[in-house]
Amino acid sequence: MRYRILGVTTAEDEHGTAVPVGGPRLRALLTALALRPSRITPPRTLIDEVWTDDPPQDAHAALQALVGRLRRALGKDAVTSETGGYRLAATPDDIDLFVFERLVQRGTDALAADAPALAERHLDDALALWRGPALADLPDRTAATRPEATRLEATRARAEARLRLGRAQDVVPELRELTAVHPYDEPLHALLIRALRDTGREADALAAYDSARRALAEGLGTDPGPHLRALHADLLASAARSEKPTPAPPQRTGNIRPRLTSFVGREPEIDAIRSDVHRARLVTLTGPGGSGKTRLAEEAAAGLPQAWLVELAPLDRPEAVPGAVVSALGLRETVLMTSELTAVQDDPVALLVEYCAPRSQLLILDNCEHVIGAAAHLAETLLTRCPGLTILATSREPLGVPGEVVRPVEPLPPDPARRLFAERAAAVRPDADAVLRDERAVAEICRRLDGLPLAIELAAARLRLLTPRQIADRLDDRFRLLTSGSRTVLPRQQTLRAVVDWSWDLLDEAERTVLCEVSVFAGGWDLAAAEAVCTGPAAELLGALVDKSLVVAAPGGPEDPDGTDREDGPDGPVGSAGMRYRMLETIHEYAVERAAGAPSLRAAAERRHRAWVRALVEQADPLLRSAAQLPWISRLETELDNIRAALDRALTAGDEQEAGALVLAMGWFWWLRNYRHEGMEWLGRTLRLGVERDTAGRVPSGGEPDLPDPVDHLLAAPDGEAGHPLHALRMDLRMLHMLFVTEAGSTEAFVNERRPYVERVWAYFQEGGPRAARIPGLVCPVISSYVGDRSDLRTVMDSAVANCRTHGGEWETAVALMFRTHMVVDASGDLDGVDDDLAELRLLSRRAGDRWLRAQVCGAAGEAGHGAQPLRGGQGGVRGGAAARLRGGRVHRVAVPHRPARRDRLPRGRPPGRAGGAGRGERRRRPVRRGGLQGVRPAAAGPDGVRGGAHGPGARAL
Repeated sequence: MRYRILGVTTAEDEHGTAVPVGGPRLRALLTALALRPSRITPPRTLIDEVWTDDPPQDAHAALQALVGRLRRALGKDAVTSETGGYRLAATPDDIDLFVFERLVQRGTDALAADAPALAERHLDDALALWRGPALADLPDRTAATRPEATRLEATRARAEARLRLGRAQDVVPELRELTAVHPYDEPLHALLIRALRDTGREADALAAYDSARRALAEGLGTDPGPHLRALHADLLASAARSEKPTPAPPQRTGNIRPRLTSFVGREPEIDAIRSDVHRARLVTLTGPGGSGKTRLAEEAAAGLPQAWLVELAPLDRPEAVPGAVVSALGLRETVLMTSELTAVQDDPVALLVEYCAPRSQLLILDNCEHVIGAAAHLAETLLTRCPGLTILATSREPLGVPGEVVRPVEPLPPDPARRLFAERAAAVRPDADAVLRDERAVAEICRRLDGLPLAIELAAARLRLLTPRQIADRLDDRFRLLTSGSRTVLPRQQTLRAVVDWSWDLLDEAERTVLCEVSVFAGGWDLAAAEAVCTGPAAELLGALVDKSLVVAAPGGPEDPDGTDREDGPDGPVGSAGMRYRMLETIHEYAVERAAGAPSLRAAAERRHRAWVRALVEQADPLLRSAAQLPWISRLETELDNIRAALDRALTAGDEQEAGALVLAMGWFWWLRNYRHEGMEWLGRTLRLGVERDTAGRVPSGGEPDLPDPVDHLLAAPDGEAGHPLHALRMDLRMLHMLFVTEAGSTEAFVNERRPYVERVWAYFQEGGPRAARIPGLVCPVISSYVGDRSDLRTVMDSAVANCRTHGGEWETAVALMFRTHMVVDASGDLDGVDDDLAELRLLSRRAGDRWLRAQVCGAAGEAGHGAQPLRGGQGGVRGGAAARLRGGRVHRVAVPHRPARRDRLPRGRPPGRAGGAGRGERRRRPVRRGGLQGVRPAAAGPDGVRGGAHGPGARAL
């Protein structure tokens, strides 16, 4: 193990991997032990250094517990118990403080031996070990005095070494900062005066001496020492001897050109980039084409001295990169060839190293993506040989050089994007204020263009011809619309298509293929989905596209409502809070267009996408009725756009079986989450597809108006389609469609209008069997109150329960029991059997874990209790168990599941004491209903995401 105490205390294993240490007291204990490597530290000393003046009551026991925690963090052998105290199993070479002191000693010895280069190397290595205040975790700062003093000594010695090496210009900024912090340190003032003198700045050197003299006089009441006075006398004598110098031509301080347009937004990004440039030597701005990387780099560098912009976009070969940097720095020379022996510097890299090594400057390598390898090699060479050089690069992917800090350039947020559009609009339209009153159209333009500055500027240029609304309406064909860029910029920045073409041309064939394949996704995807749809190595290729800024990766998947991350469970992947991927709309439109040029590739990707979606929704369907309900609802909500796209493609392709399977698997989700109108639309389209296939035997083109209605089509079939290969699938769809249709209006009105149709569908499921024991056939008993013998309704319900016990699961049996309970409660007469049904319902609902079912059971129990009261006078009828506890407003006790529910998981609605709308003060008996579908509906969404609960109109199952 190695320990670093020059800053916040950390530990590293033999591979350099950080080992978590723990809280501040644990770090303080490790610091105190590390100050005495391989030595025994008495407990009293450790207690004083960890707790200072406020030790705990049983300090020795507390220390022993703290040592135990430290051993668990570092390893049981890291801290040993010895006679008289504790010992850290480490040598001075394992502690950065002692390594620092040894390197400082070597550096000062080398300086005394007149070896400044060697001294600088040792001192650089020593000072690089500092990460903050020494011994930062010790409450008492006394022990840090010696290391801090050694650090100042090392800084002085390094400045002296650099002065001897003729690099006075490099040490002036550091010495100015140090003299400001240590105004009474005469050796530092002397170094600053010498550095200013050696750079030819005698006047500044005299001013520095005067500042030191005043600081000493005002702060200490003393005069400068003999060394400072000698320097001052030497400066005065030199000034007197020197002749008036000939003015030298001004040196260039950079080549950043002033811009002709305003820069909008990005103030936080500019500050962050400038901070990165000061703390790191290579910073790379990455982002898609048109995101404003170049302009942002120029704005960030505008306030920095010696900033040089190197434009690499015009280069057509990697070998030209060093020469482009030479030209940008103005190092090209015209040499008169007087003889064959005239020396010419023909190595641009060597010339750059020679020029940059003694200077501190910022180099901006702009648009590196097409020469990424050459740019990376040159950057590493210059950074390792030129200590004062900093590089700020812009590229669509990182350079991949050690020490690189990558800062993605995100699209503009909505407000800055609208400001940019407004400012560019004012440049092309004198009446811009009137044009921009259509704020909704402007916001739509900025949103659909993903906040890309170049695309927004191209759209604003179109205001010469179109209004904002016309531009927004034409963005589906954005690559033909946004073509009026500046004539003075590079060709690849003049149109939106050219911007994306540039990125496409830099991809290899495998990357282009996967970009076309993932264009079939809508609303994003995760890695598992990409692996199911893409033909190549999805993880590797997606990583390449993310690096090239064509795919956006971001953490996705909300947490489970109980506050824990969702994880894979026994029922399959629930969707953890891992990475999700998406494409900006502009990139997506481009990829779709490219994929259209390879129809077979696109068709195969769409088939795999539909297969992935079908597997997902079929896996989710039963789990929506289980304890895994909430995370699977969230998963389907996340993938809803993909599901819609797969449904639409299945219908467009005329694949009735695929579309029907998707619709059936999504039916319960639509019902549960209150997507009833959308579900009706998909069901209607799927049923019409069957009619079109039967009528014309061809892939539909959108549904001709002369085709028969799906209801009439079924009634016209002589055998009720019994011989059709998709008969069972269609009957399931019709029952599900009937459920949604009756929810939208009056059940009785629909049945009266379509009685033959309803009877035929009902008769199919009334026979029982597996299909009648699951959704949607499970709803069949409800229809019996309209089309069957109402006097025999109890027999129908009993048959449904028996069928579910034979062919269904616990959830289906519970729903059938719930139907029967509501039927008994609503019908006047005997309530026999309700207690038994309620007891079984509670047991089954706890086993299933479905929150919707548990809420419905609570509602049924509440209605059973209040429904019994007027008939039995509060006695008899529903005896024992739940009924006795329901009276007197105590319904909430039944509503609580088998373990106490958290408050934030309770469905919204009325207070728990008024479940099912029948609270303590409500004495009016509910009107008797014969049943129906309208009651089996969810109420408003609760906080846990499940629509419908034990309260409000959705609590009744009938």
